[in-house]
Amino acid sequence: MRERRPFISFIINNSLALPASAILALAWANLFPASYTALSRATEFWVNDVAMVFFFGLAAKEVVEATAPGGALHTWRRAGLPVMAAVGGMAAPALIYVIAARAFDDTALLRGWAIPCATDIAFSYLVAKAIFRRHPAIPFLLLLAVADDALGLVVLAVFYPSRELHLLVGALLMAAAVIAGVGLRRMRTRSFWPYVLGAGSLSWVALYVGGLHPALALVPIVALMPHAARDPGLFVEAPPGAHDTLSGFEHWWKVPVQLVLFFFGLVNAGVPLRMYGPGTWTVLVSILAGKPIGIGLAVAASLAAGLKLPSHFGWRDVVVVGCAAGLGFTVALFFATAAFPPGPMLDQAKLGALFSVSAAVVTLVAALALRVGRFAAASPAARL
Repeated sequence: MRERRPFISFIINNSLALPASAILALAWANLFPASYTALSRATEFWVNDVAMVFFFGLAAKEVVEATAPGGALHTWRRAGLPVMAAVGGMAAPALIYVIAARAFDDTALLRGWAIPCATDIAFSYLVAKAIFRRHPAIPFLLLLAVADDALGLVVLAVFYPSRELHLLVGALLMAAAVIAGVGLRRMRTRSFWPYVLGAGSLSWVALYVGGLHPALALVPIVALMPHAARDPGLFVEAPPGAHDTLSGFEHWWKVPVQLVLFFFGLVNAGVPLRMYGPGTWTVLVSILAGKPIGIGLAVAASLAAGLKLPSHFGWRDVVVVGCAAGLGFTVALFFATAAFPPGPMLDQAKLGALFSVSAAVVTLVAALALRVGRFAAASPAARL
């Protein structure tokens, strides 16, 4: 495989394709709204329902490896605290969102309750890494984000059907897709393409016909792909010599998925800035306040139940990690498009999801105020 150019590698490794396209979309939608709307309407199905299949496929790959034997979330002892933190980090924002929506006396707004539950893994990781560098807070945040992703996939499938439900037909087609995937695995099929084009296409049709979101089509199929009996680490690319099916899928799709995210941002992030409203502030406040509150309360409850914090990971670190988890962006934007039809409510919610990048500033201020990570006192004894 040819080496990537440094500039392209920088964009891929730092997940910059999506924010670049979001900025472009915002500028385009506010300067030339008619042409932007025409582009968005013409391409949203192909981007949101087809291309995003591969983004969620890669997200599912992380969950599969993390929960496999030897993975970071394989045993309850390893998974307990970050999973409970993820649950708290989803429940509190949802509760705050519902309270705020009722305060605005807007029942239509209630449908977006899951939008602030999201954590953007890439951006929250980059912010946390800039603060903590090498520190137990980083793997804790990644474990939390993986659990958040897994729960988010369930929420999307259960609570946000994309059209009228035909669950019996969808279930029969999905059973055929899973049987096809199991058959490929038993035949020891090494290439990931039969899984994607065969079982994956059947899964897409099953979800589409059944009324669920077809972007989740590869989630059950990725779990059937053979993978090596090792866990290279969360969001660590498999070694170049890895030839198992799941690693091949990751190697091939890592770069194209960045292009998918570019078009996802371009098609979905273009919102006239004048369209802010109750939905914007409801999403933003719920995610910025709800994530640290929910994660903090869940960690406290878990410690009371007998779980323990990792070594050298104190309460101040928990607060800062909670703030970093408030970066919703990609998944929050996707949830917004799933929750609301085109119109003012969707625009308001999208702006709230986009403005959640301000969690980066909140995280930096919290780290500075609490003196954690790069802002910690020189003496280790000064830490909690």
